[in-house]
Amino acid sequence: MKTDQKLNMTMLCDFYELTMGNGYLKAGFQDRITYFDVYFRSVPDGGGYAIAAGLDQLIDYIEDLHFDQQDIDYLRGRGIFCEEFLDYLASFHFSGDIYAVPEGTPVFPKEPMVVVRAPAIEAQLLETFALLTVNHQSLIATKANRIVRAAKGHAVMEFGSRRAQGSAAAIDGARAAYIAGCCGTACTISDQLYGTPALGTMAHAWVQMFDTEYDAFKTYCEIYPTNATLLVDTYNVLKSGVPNAIKAFDNVLKPLGKRPCGIRLDSGDIAYLSREARKMLDEAGYPDCKIVASNSLDERIISDLLRQGAAIDLFGVGERLITASSEPVFGGVYKLAAVEENGVITPKIKISENVSKITNPHFKKLYRIYESNGKAIADQLCVYDETIDPSKPLTLFDPDFTWKKKTLTDFTVRELQVPVFKSGELVYDKPSLQDIRSYCKQQIDTLWDEVLRFENPHNYYVDLSRKLWDIKHELLDNGGVLRARDGRERS
Repeated sequence: MKTDQKLNMTMLCDFYELTMGNGYLKAGFQDRITYFDVYFRSVPDGGGYAIAAGLDQLIDYIEDLHFDQQDIDYLRGRGIFCEEFLDYLASFHFSGDIYAVPEGTPVFPKEPMVVVRAPAIEAQLLETFALLTVNHQSLIATKANRIVRAAKGHAVMEFGSRRAQGSAAAIDGARAAYIAGCCGTACTISDQLYGTPALGTMAHAWVQMFDTEYDAFKTYCEIYPTNATLLVDTYNVLKSGVPNAIKAFDNVLKPLGKRPCGIRLDSGDIAYLSREARKMLDEAGYPDCKIVASNSLDERIISDLLRQGAAIDLFGVGERLITASSEPVFGGVYKLAAVEENGVITPKIKISENVSKITNPHFKKLYRIYESNGKAIADQLCVYDETIDPSKPLTLFDPDFTWKKKTLTDFTVRELQVPVFKSGELVYDKPSLQDIRSYCKQQIDTLWDEVLRFENPHNYYVDLSRKLWDIKHELLDNGGVLRARDGRERS
């Protein structure tokens, strides 16, 4: 693909979405209102929570949904789509409703992060891109936040563009990492598009380009006297790299009254080298010189380095962040939860011998419940017409082990999903990236330490209301059929 070639991303869909759409029309279902949930089944890396991200790009996608003439011609050429369906696509636009959890919100398995209410064909055509963008950015945001928390207050920079799985993964991954707490990115275009601060130091090639390491450092300090971070491991960190950096600071920056920005370590025993480099810099009169570390870092290596007393101020994390290499699939799914005809909503369920694949039916609301100290204690999924009254006692119960119950009397509650589209029109005031980032930090602070820990985190409960639980189990007991009040069956 040429870089100047503009793709119609509407065509980034699984082919079955088109064949099903054609089938829906021929079966007379094109106007049937459907409800689809986007949710995930398990937190990556055995963590206690994930972070929702990717909504902004989903909004942009929905606002641009259309089929060009060349798309119609391509589909006609496949010879399996009826002309009525192709005419439908030629005038296609999204007319439905979208509800979503705001980006930066901690989320948990089986919670609808996005709810799509739309005619069947429209809802089906959203599946691939909705999953693509929410899965990817939520995965990277979740991984980045693990790394940021492991750094224990030391800044983390995202350095992974060259190892990302494609350009979009690099650009949007940098955005997701920033939401989750990284201080910036090496990805320049992400800064240009989204405002993720672009940061950088130098590569080994800069040092190798000069006759001597000192000449390389001296020249860099002359060109960037307020932003001089020198890579000191090209030849020998302690014998030449750090001494030459100090010499360049002395000869170039000190006469200008500038303080050095830092040095970077990219290889070797970083714990040992950072401690020794710290001693040398302090003795030379540069206790404020920052030490940056990179080289295939992740949350576990960073935790180990800090336990070893590494003298590191900033971490540059690349491939293991941008690819979430320890668990590179988020596992979000897009499942039908209900259909609506003549204003009557009928819940739908997917039943499986694999218990984790059984869906929660119906058009649902998602509430987060907080104790009086502001800490989140549990989430509750309710039927769309239910509300939680914090002035009345609330009994929570485990949806699988129902004898596990807790009654709350002093609590507050917040509905997590917000309207994004209504009747095809955007009604959501998109926050700035900085606001999303600040919101993310604030929301993580509402979680208990037991949920935040890396090893064996507390299982944060996502409970069902009694009404929703009853509906789900009636469907399970009756093979997916919900009995009407008059005793008749309705599927």
